[in-house]
Amino acid sequence: MVKFEGIIPPVSTILDQEGNLDQNGMGLLIDFLIESDVDGLFFLGTGGEFSQMSAEQRKEIAQFAVDYVDRRVPVLIGTGSTSTKEVIELSRHAEQAGADGVVVVNPYYWSLSQEHLFEHYSEIASSVELPILLYNFPNLTGQDLSPELVLKLADAHENVVGIKETVDTAGHIREVILKVKKKHPRFSVLCGFDDHLLNTLALGGDGAISASANFAPQLTIGIYQAFKQGNYEKAVELHQRLAPLPLMYQLDSPFVNVVKEAIKLTGLDISTSVLPPSRKLSDEKIQKLRELLKEAGIQPVES
Repeated sequence: MVKFEGIIPPVSTILDQEGNLDQNGMGLLIDFLIESDVDGLFFLGTGGEFSQMSAEQRKEIAQFAVDYVDRRVPVLIGTGSTSTKEVIELSRHAEQAGADGVVVVNPYYWSLSQEHLFEHYSEIASSVELPILLYNFPNLTGQDLSPELVLKLADAHENVVGIKETVDTAGHIREVILKVKKKHPRFSVLCGFDDHLLNTLALGGDGAISASANFAPQLTIGIYQAFKQGNYEKAVELHQRLAPLPLMYQLDSPFVNVVKEAIKLTGLDISTSVLPPSRKLSDEKIQKLRELLKEAGIQPVES
């Protein structure tokens, strides 16, 4: 079974003006990321705009992603939904398509009891043989996946192999590492926010699934590789360069448009179309984005 570790970008879904998959643009981004030495690719996460898509569009993108990557790096597919039945349908599709694993955010809108949350994930884990990464993003789902629940799921299901921790508290990440990895050493703990990469690694975690890897993979990959080599001075230096980038996510909400504009500003000629209710980023905000990139030592291309 694949161990998910290192830097795994949550890949933006490149779309045309009608909101359909732009295969050329998507291929351009995938090739760029693989050539940048990423450790895997995660499609149809938050930044991949899964929540604005039909199940059929999600299946189309999942199949394209697996086929285009063609085993060059491990592929994770986001299959989360408010419906357990739909998660199972999408997870089975990802398995048949040839994905290496699925990432499942907890149901949003309803707040579930711990028993219902456990049963939701258990039913999914029992329906596929694929490795499953839990996806904890309480700011968006309204509910936290507690370290106790994560441990219970890892104990009960061999294919629950990791978690994407999109939480802004080092304490939560630390507790999952201490409680779950102590018992299941191969369980992967990956942070979701750029600025928690270094402390996640220092605590014994495994890497990051963070948005900046779409347009500045040299920073997160550099931090990860420097840390693994014991070059902590370089890791800290790159971490300080990375520090301004999370400010860009405050430019708009949702920030999927910001990430796409950053990809374009750093040299990939892609469409920056997004799915409504998201909208394209204003010229004024694009200028602010340019300034933040410069602060991180990244020179934006001229438009």
